[in-house]
Parts: sequence; structure tokens; C-alpha cells
Amino acid sequence: MTVLLRGCTITLDTIRGKDMDSEYGPGTPEAFEHSPQHPIGPAPQPAGSTAPRPTKRSGWRTVLVVVLVLSVLANFFLFMMLVGMAAFFSIGHRGIFVEEVIEKGPRTSKIAVINLAGVITKRQAEDIRKQLTAAREDKAVKGVILRVNSPGGTISASDQIYNELRKWREETHRPAIAFMEGVAASGGYYASVACDKIVAEPTAITGSIGVIMSYFVLEELLENKLGIKPVVVKGGARKDWPSLFKTPSPEQLQYLDDKLIKPAHKRFKEIVTDSRESLTAADVNELADGSIYGASEALEAKLIDAVGYLDKATEVVKELAGIDEATVVEYRRAFSFYDFLGAKTSTGFLRLDKTRLFELNTPEAFYLWSGY
Repeated sequence: MTVLLRGCTITLDTIRGKDMDSEYGPGTPEAFEHSPQHPIGPAPQPAGSTAPRPTKRSGWRTVLVVVLVLSVLANFFLFMMLVGMAAFFSIGHRGIFVEEVIEKGPRTSKIAVINLAGVITKRQAEDIRKQLTAAREDKAVKGVILRVNSPGGTISASDQIYNELRKWREETHRPAIAFMEGVAASGGYYASVACDKIVAEPTAITGSIGVIMSYFVLEELLENKLGIKPVVVKGGARKDWPSLFKTPSPEQLQYLDDKLIKPAHKRFKEIVTDSRESLTAADVNELADGSIYGASEALEAKLIDAVGYLDKATEVVKELAGIDEATVVEYRRAFSFYDFLGAKTSTGFLRLDKTRLFELNTPEAFYLWSGY
């Protein structure tokens, strides 16, 4: 039998030839496939050559895909953790103060250090109130130390801190000591006199019992230099006193002195007289000319009770509280993403809406030492 395959002639005898009678058996398909004379099988390799190894490209692709998926999942997990931590700190710890031990002792008796630093503002007054509340609720706290390093600030905020300290002493019947570091002048001294005793570092500056008010007059700049003339429509002759856009007359200055400066100054002298038993009204009136005093001068003038450092203030608290040992803790504001990310700018300097512009445009009297 003869089979024609596109120009090739294959006889049945060739298919059933001797070469097919191999170990697979004559005439079997296995013999046909493995026959060296098979005309359509794989081409024989040259002598000495090596067969190419199978490629592993698809295996590496699988590994890379798995690594990429795991990386995406890991980054998503870390991002969710960050969001959770931010939410915890911004909501859970916002406005919360935590204790930090600065002197070890028995936990059943504690002295809490409350910091008043920088220019006194409404926010600082609120922080002091929160810390005093924490000290009030902690029965282990036997007394507090108000650590002051401030040149003063707004009249209202200084008076609020003074009131909170007096109220804390009256309600808890526990001592409060003011400890002055660096500068404790004007509003800083105003807040300090609410305490039972005042201790000042040897280099501290205090005093400055007085009131100050200052503002810019832009009349000449706007009208003569820029050609801008402000228009004010008012009902009442004194409605725009004082004004940034008009040079004040002697009558206007006297009006500000009578309405703002003298009442605030009188209030300052009264609280010093009431709080400092060693000073008479005449003594305070003589000291209340705005002068500042070093620690030794202030001690001689009876504005403070002792010169020393924090350990001295701690000993005074122990003595007044009737305890021998105590753990001294300091209240510190807990870390907050809310503050760090600037969420409070709505009430800060960057806010330039009508309310903020009005605040910047309004002159204000301060219990503030201007030399700070």
C-alpha cells in the first residue's frame, strides 16, 4: 500500500518496518512516535548541543502580582491606623491635660503644678480652669503650684484666672502657691496674688501694677499718602471713640482714661490690697505706678513672700497642707492632631472674617508689661 503526503511517498512496509519493531512493540503508536525515521517528529538536535530549559517568566509575574497586592493591603491598613489615631487624639484628647511626674513620692499625696506662660489670653484662662478642675476632682492632690512666666495680658483673662484660683481655694480648702519664673509682671502678678503665698526665683521680675492701652492712628497715612478717607456714620458723639482713623483730641484721651484706664487700675490695686495682708491701701497705691521689681526688691516691698526655686515652693505647699512627702506632678496638654493640623485656625490669627477684623481694629486696655 502506498500513501501520498504532498510529494512524499510512504509505503505500508516502511511504516511497519524494522525500526518500528522497538521496545514498544511492532506497529504500535508509541513506536511510530519515537521512531528516528519518523518524518514529521521533532528535528534531531545537533551533536553536543543542550536542550533549552523551560522559561519561568510566568512564575515571576505571579510573585510580583502577589507582592503588589500585599503592599497595597499593607498601605491601606497603615492608612486606616493613621486615621484612627488622628481621630483618637483629636477627639479623645482635645483639651485634655495629662500628669507628668517631676518629683517622686507617695501617690496618696500629690502636688499639682499648673503652668501660666506667655501673654495671658482667653484660651489660657480656660486652660487654667480645666487644670484646676482636674486638681479639684483628684482627692490625692493636697495643693497646687501656679508656675508663672508671663508679662500679663488681657484684663478679662487675668481676672478670670484670679477668680478661678480664689474659688478653688475656698471650695477645696487646699493651699495654692504662686511660683514666679523669669517674668511675672502686670497680669502675671495679678493672677499670682490669688494664691496663699508667692515665691519668686532670684532673677524673676514682677510688679508692673498698672494698665496700658495703645493703638495706631492711620489718619495721615490713609488720607495724605494713599488718598483714602474713611467714612463713619454714627449715632452719638462718642460712638467712635477711640478710632484708628482720627487723631484723638485731649477730650477723647481724658474720656478713655476715665472709662477704661482708671477703673481697671483701681481694680488692680484693690485685689492686691485684699490679697496681700502685709500691704495697706496706701502701700499698694505707692507701688502701683507701673514700676517693675526684682525678686529682692519685691520681697522688701512685700509684694512676694520668699525668694527661691521650685523646691522652695514645694516645701511651702507641704507646710500649708500639713504633709511631709508628696509626688509632684505637672499638668501638660495631651498631644492632639486637631491642634497640630491647624484646626483651631478658625479662631486664630488666620481668620480674617468681619469678627476678626473688628478685633484687630479695636483698641484694648491690658494688664501687660510692655517691656516684655
